[in-house]
Amino acid sequence: MNKLVVIGVGLIGGSLALDLKRQGKVREVLGIDVDADNLARAAERKVIDDASVEINAESLADADVVLIATPVSFFADICRRLASVLPENAVVTDVGSTKQPTLQAFKQFLPQHYPRCVAAHPIAGSDRHGALAAQFGLFERKKCIVCPHEQQDSGSLSLIADVWQSVGAALYYQTAAEHDAVFASVSHLPHLLAYAYVHQIADAPNRQELLHFAGSGFRDFTRIAASHPSLWADICLANRDTLQSLLNEQQAQLCLLQDCLQRGDAAALRDYFQEAKAARDDWQTQQDG
Repeated sequence: MNKLVVIGVGLIGGSLALDLKRQGKVREVLGIDVDADNLARAAERKVIDDASVEINAESLADADVVLIATPVSFFADICRRLASVLPENAVVTDVGSTKQPTLQAFKQFLPQHYPRCVAAHPIAGSDRHGALAAQFGLFERKKCIVCPHEQQDSGSLSLIADVWQSVGAALYYQTAAEHDAVFASVSHLPHLLAYAYVHQIADAPNRQELLHFAGSGFRDFTRIAASHPSLWADICLANRDTLQSLLNEQQAQLCLLQDCLQRGDAAALRDYFQEAKAARDDWQTQQDG
Protein backbone atom coordinates (compact mmCIF):
# COMPACT_ATOMS: atom_id res chain seq x y z
CA MET A 1 0.00 0.00 0.00
CA ASN A 2 1.11 3.51 -0.71
CA LYS A 3 -1.41 5.15 1.64
CA LEU A 4 -3.61 3.81 4.42
CA VAL A 5 -6.27 6.06 5.94
CA VAL A 6 -7.37 5.06 9.45
CA ILE A 7 -10.65 6.62 10.59
CA GLY A 8 -10.69 6.32 14.36
CA VAL A 9 -7.12 6.02 15.67
CA GLY A 10 -7.43 3.74 18.68
CA LEU A 11 -6.35 0.31 19.85
CA ILE A 12 -7.29 -1.66 16.73
CA GLY A 13 -6.63 0.86 13.96
CA GLY A 14 -3.50 2.16 15.64
CA SER A 15 -2.06 -1.29 16.32
CA LEU A 16 -2.66 -2.37 12.73
CA ALA A 17 -0.94 0.78 11.47
CA LEU A 18 2.08 0.17 13.71
CA ASP A 19 2.53 -3.41 12.50
CA LEU A 20 2.08 -2.53 8.82
CA LYS A 21 4.56 0.33 9.08
CA ARG A 22 7.13 -1.82 10.87
CA GLN A 23 6.88 -4.46 8.14
CA GLY A 24 7.12 -1.92 5.33
CA LYS A 25 3.66 -2.87 4.10
CA VAL A 26 2.49 0.74 3.87
CA ARG A 27 4.34 3.91 2.91
CA GLU A 28 2.08 6.47 4.60
CA VAL A 29 -0.63 6.32 7.29
CA LEU A 30 -3.05 9.21 7.68
CA GLY A 31 -5.25 9.24 10.76
CA ILE A 32 -8.68 10.84 10.91
CA ASP A 33 -10.25 11.44 14.30
CA VAL A 34 -12.60 14.02 15.84
CA ASP A 35 -10.24 14.18 18.85
CA ALA A 36 -7.30 16.40 17.88
CA ASP A 37 -5.45 15.52 21.10
CA ASN A 38 -5.73 11.83 20.27
CA LEU A 39 -4.29 12.52 16.81
CA ALA A 40 -1.42 14.43 18.41
CA ARG A 41 -0.61 11.47 20.64
CA ALA A 42 -0.79 9.13 17.64
CA ALA A 43 1.65 11.31 15.72
CA GLU A 44 4.03 11.52 18.69
CA ARG A 45 4.13 7.72 18.91
CA LYS A 46 4.62 7.39 15.12
CA VAL A 47 1.34 5.50 14.81
CA ILE A 48 0.41 7.88 11.99
CA ASP A 49 2.39 10.11 9.63
CA ASP A 50 -0.26 12.74 9.00
CA ALA A 51 -3.58 13.70 10.56
CA SER A 52 -6.93 15.28 9.86
CA VAL A 53 -10.06 15.99 11.85
CA GLU A 54 -12.16 15.93 8.67
CA ILE A 55 -13.26 13.30 6.17
CA ASN A 56 -12.72 15.19 2.93
CA ALA A 57 -11.13 14.94 -0.50
CA GLU A 58 -7.79 16.19 0.78
CA SER A 59 -7.46 13.64 3.59
CA LEU A 60 -8.65 10.79 1.35
CA ALA A 61 -6.52 11.73 -1.66
CA ASP A 62 -4.56 8.79 -3.12
CA ALA A 63 -5.77 6.38 -0.43
CA ASP A 64 -5.32 2.72 -1.31
CA VAL A 65 -7.17 1.42 1.75
CA VAL A 66 -9.58 3.20 4.09
CA LEU A 67 -9.98 1.48 7.46
CA ILE A 68 -13.02 2.44 9.54
CA ALA A 69 -12.14 1.71 13.17
CA THR A 70 -14.78 3.71 15.03
CA PRO A 71 -17.64 2.61 17.30
CA VAL A 72 -20.36 0.99 15.21
CA SER A 73 -22.88 3.76 15.90
CA PHE A 74 -20.79 6.14 13.76
CA PHE A 75 -20.38 3.72 10.89
CA ALA A 76 -23.31 4.65 8.68
CA ASP A 77 -22.59 8.38 8.93
CA ILE A 78 -18.92 7.80 8.07
CA CYS A 79 -19.88 5.81 5.00
CA ARG A 80 -22.24 8.61 3.97
CA ARG A 81 -19.42 11.15 4.28
CA LEU A 82 -17.01 8.94 2.36
CA ALA A 83 -19.34 8.55 -0.62
CA SER A 84 -18.36 11.76 -2.42
CA VAL A 85 -14.63 11.79 -1.57
CA LEU A 86 -13.43 8.20 -1.93
CA PRO A 87 -10.79 7.63 -4.62
CA GLU A 88 -12.24 5.42 -7.33
CA ASN A 89 -10.05 2.39 -6.65
CA ALA A 90 -9.80 2.64 -2.87
CA VAL A 91 -10.67 -0.43 -0.81
CA VAL A 92 -12.83 0.24 2.24
CA THR A 93 -12.78 -2.09 5.23
CA ASP A 94 -13.67 -2.11 8.92
CA VAL A 95 -12.98 -3.84 12.24
CA GLY A 96 -16.45 -3.77 13.83
CA SER A 97 -17.97 -6.41 16.08
CA THR A 98 -21.22 -6.69 14.09
CA LYS A 99 -21.11 -7.39 10.38
CA GLN A 100 -24.71 -7.27 9.10
CA PRO A 101 -25.06 -3.54 9.90
CA THR A 102 -21.63 -3.00 8.32
CA LEU A 103 -22.66 -4.51 5.01
CA GLN A 104 -25.98 -2.68 5.09
CA ALA A 105 -24.17 0.66 5.48
CA PHE A 106 -21.65 -0.20 2.76
CA LYS A 107 -24.42 -1.11 0.34
CA GLN A 108 -26.65 1.86 1.17
CA PHE A 109 -24.09 4.67 1.21
CA LEU A 110 -21.29 3.34 -1.00
CA PRO A 111 -23.14 1.49 -3.78
CA GLN A 112 -20.51 2.30 -6.43
CA HIS A 113 -17.72 1.10 -4.13
CA TYR A 114 -19.64 -1.84 -2.66
CA PRO A 115 -17.62 -4.52 -4.50
CA ARG A 116 -14.44 -3.02 -2.98
CA CYS A 117 -15.90 -2.91 0.55
CA VAL A 118 -14.60 -5.74 2.75
CA ALA A 119 -16.16 -6.48 6.16
CA ALA A 120 -13.64 -7.78 8.70
CA HIS A 121 -13.40 -8.32 12.46
CA PRO A 122 -10.08 -9.03 14.21
CA ILE A 123 -10.63 -10.88 17.48
CA ALA A 124 -8.28 -8.84 19.61
CA GLY A 125 -9.02 -6.24 22.19
CA SER A 126 -8.38 -4.63 25.53
CA ASP A 127 -10.16 -2.48 28.08
CA ARG A 128 -7.84 0.34 26.95
CA HIS A 129 -8.69 2.69 24.11
CA GLY A 130 -7.31 5.65 22.18
CA ALA A 131 -4.00 6.09 20.37
CA LEU A 132 -1.98 5.39 23.50
CA ALA A 133 -3.44 1.88 23.58
CA ALA A 134 -1.92 1.00 20.17
CA GLN A 135 0.73 -1.71 20.40
CA PHE A 136 2.94 -3.88 18.23
CA GLY A 137 1.99 -7.54 17.83
CA LEU A 138 -1.61 -7.21 18.99
CA PHE A 139 -2.92 -9.52 16.24
CA GLU A 140 -0.23 -12.20 16.38
CA ARG A 141 -1.93 -15.64 16.52
CA LYS A 142 -5.34 -14.01 16.88
CA LYS A 143 -8.35 -14.85 14.73
CA CYS A 144 -9.71 -12.44 12.13
CA ILE A 145 -13.12 -13.02 10.56
CA VAL A 146 -13.78 -11.80 7.02
CA CYS A 147 -17.35 -11.72 5.72
CA PRO A 148 -17.49 -11.61 1.91
CA HIS A 149 -20.72 -10.39 0.34
CA GLU A 150 -22.63 -11.17 -2.84
CA GLN A 151 -20.85 -8.56 -4.99
CA GLN A 152 -17.38 -8.96 -3.50
CA ASP A 153 -14.42 -8.00 -5.68
CA SER A 154 -11.86 -10.80 -5.37
CA GLY A 155 -8.87 -8.48 -5.60
CA SER A 156 -10.10 -6.31 -2.74
CA LEU A 157 -10.85 -9.40 -0.65
CA SER A 158 -7.34 -10.75 -1.28
CA LEU A 159 -5.76 -7.43 -0.35
CA ILE A 160 -7.50 -7.24 3.03
CA ALA A 161 -6.81 -10.92 3.68
CA ASP A 162 -3.11 -10.27 3.04
CA VAL A 163 -3.16 -7.27 5.38
CA TRP A 164 -4.41 -9.34 8.31
CA GLN A 165 -2.26 -12.36 7.60
CA SER A 166 0.82 -10.13 7.36
CA VAL A 167 0.32 -9.01 10.97
CA GLY A 168 0.03 -12.60 12.19
CA ALA A 169 -3.73 -13.10 12.29
CA ALA A 170 -5.35 -16.43 11.37
CA LEU A 171 -8.03 -15.81 8.77
CA TYR A 172 -11.54 -17.28 8.84
CA TYR A 173 -14.50 -16.69 6.53
CA GLN A 174 -18.15 -16.47 7.60
CA THR A 175 -21.33 -14.91 6.31
CA ALA A 176 -22.30 -11.73 8.15
CA ALA A 177 -25.29 -13.52 9.73
CA GLU A 178 -23.11 -16.40 10.95
CA HIS A 179 -20.59 -13.97 12.39
CA ASP A 180 -23.16 -11.94 14.31
CA ALA A 181 -24.80 -15.04 15.77
CA VAL A 182 -21.48 -16.49 16.93
CA PHE A 183 -20.14 -13.31 18.51
CA ALA A 184 -23.40 -12.50 20.21
CA SER A 185 -22.84 -15.75 22.14
CA VAL A 186 -19.11 -15.64 22.85
CA SER A 187 -18.43 -11.90 23.11
CA HIS A 188 -21.47 -9.66 23.38
CA LEU A 189 -23.42 -11.73 25.92
CA PRO A 190 -20.40 -12.13 28.27
CA HIS A 191 -20.05 -8.35 28.36
CA LEU A 192 -23.72 -7.97 29.28
CA LEU A 193 -23.37 -10.53 32.06
CA ALA A 194 -20.20 -8.92 33.43
CA TYR A 195 -21.81 -5.49 33.49
CA ALA A 196 -24.93 -6.92 35.16
CA TYR A 197 -22.94 -8.72 37.87
CA VAL A 198 -20.86 -5.63 38.70
CA HIS A 199 -24.10 -3.63 38.87
CA GLN A 200 -25.51 -6.14 41.34
CA ILE A 201 -22.50 -5.64 43.60
CA ALA A 202 -22.46 -1.86 43.13
CA ASP A 203 -26.18 -1.61 43.96
CA ALA A 204 -25.85 -3.56 47.21
CA PRO A 205 -26.19 -1.57 50.46
CA ASN A 206 -22.84 -3.00 51.65
CA ARG A 207 -21.02 -2.48 48.34
CA GLN A 208 -17.86 -1.11 49.99
CA GLU A 209 -17.52 -4.19 52.20
CA LEU A 210 -18.13 -6.50 49.23
CA LEU A 211 -15.56 -4.77 47.06
CA HIS A 212 -13.05 -4.65 49.92
CA PHE A 213 -13.01 -8.43 50.07
CA ALA A 214 -13.25 -9.07 46.30
CA GLY A 215 -10.24 -11.02 45.05
CA SER A 216 -8.86 -12.64 41.93
CA GLY A 217 -12.11 -14.43 41.06
CA PHE A 218 -13.97 -11.11 41.01
CA ARG A 219 -11.16 -9.50 39.01
CA ASP A 220 -11.07 -12.26 36.38
CA PHE A 221 -14.84 -12.51 36.00
CA THR A 222 -15.38 -8.76 35.74
CA ARG A 223 -12.40 -7.69 33.61
CA ILE A 224 -14.54 -7.01 30.54
CA ALA A 225 -16.88 -4.80 32.56
CA ALA A 226 -14.04 -2.26 32.40
CA SER A 227 -14.52 -2.02 28.62
CA HIS A 228 -15.60 1.24 26.99
CA PRO A 229 -19.31 1.75 27.88
CA SER A 230 -20.33 3.69 24.75
CA LEU A 231 -18.62 1.20 22.47
CA TRP A 232 -20.39 -1.76 24.05
CA ALA A 233 -23.76 -0.05 24.20
CA ASP A 234 -23.47 0.44 20.43
CA ILE A 235 -22.44 -3.16 19.82
CA CYS A 236 -25.24 -4.61 21.95
CA LEU A 237 -27.91 -2.48 20.29
CA ALA A 238 -26.59 -3.41 16.84
CA ASN A 239 -27.03 -7.10 17.72
CA ARG A 240 -30.02 -6.76 20.05
CA ASP A 241 -32.36 -9.30 18.46
CA THR A 242 -29.92 -12.16 18.92
CA LEU A 243 -28.91 -10.94 22.37
CA GLN A 244 -32.50 -10.90 23.59
CA SER A 245 -32.83 -14.58 22.69
CA LEU A 246 -29.53 -15.37 24.40
CA LEU A 247 -30.57 -13.52 27.55
CA ASN A 248 -33.71 -15.65 27.68
CA GLU A 249 -31.54 -18.76 27.43
CA GLN A 250 -29.26 -17.44 30.18
CA GLN A 251 -32.24 -16.82 32.43
CA ALA A 252 -33.26 -20.44 31.90
CA GLN A 253 -29.80 -21.54 33.06
CA LEU A 254 -30.08 -19.38 36.17
CA CYS A 255 -33.54 -20.80 36.89
CA LEU A 256 -32.07 -24.30 36.68
CA LEU A 257 -29.39 -23.39 39.22
CA GLN A 258 -31.96 -21.77 41.48
CA ASP A 259 -34.05 -24.92 41.37
CA CYS A 260 -31.03 -27.07 42.32
CA LEU A 261 -30.31 -24.81 45.29
CA GLN A 262 -33.94 -24.82 46.46
CA ARG A 263 -34.02 -28.62 46.33
CA GLY A 264 -30.58 -28.95 47.93
CA ASP A 265 -29.60 -31.21 45.04
CA ALA A 266 -25.83 -31.54 45.40
CA ALA A 267 -25.57 -34.25 42.73
CA ALA A 268 -27.33 -32.11 40.13
CA LEU A 269 -25.05 -29.16 40.94
CA ARG A 270 -21.92 -31.31 40.68
CA ASP A 271 -23.03 -32.69 37.31
CA TYR A 272 -23.88 -29.20 36.05
CA PHE A 273 -20.52 -27.81 37.18
CA GLN A 274 -18.63 -30.81 35.77
CA GLU A 275 -20.23 -30.42 32.35
CA ALA A 276 -19.31 -26.74 32.29
CA LYS A 277 -15.76 -27.46 33.49
CA ALA A 278 -15.27 -30.10 30.79
CA ALA A 279 -16.40 -27.67 28.08
CA ARG A 280 -14.10 -24.97 29.45
CA ASP A 281 -11.16 -27.37 29.70
CA ASP A 282 -11.66 -28.51 26.11
CA TRP A 283 -11.68 -24.91 24.94
CA GLN A 284 -8.49 -24.13 26.88
CA THR A 285 -6.76 -27.18 25.39
CA GLN A 286 -7.63 -25.98 21.89
CA GLN A 287 -6.32 -22.49 22.70
CA ASP A 288 -3.04 -23.87 24.08
CA GLY A 289 -2.65 -26.12 21.04
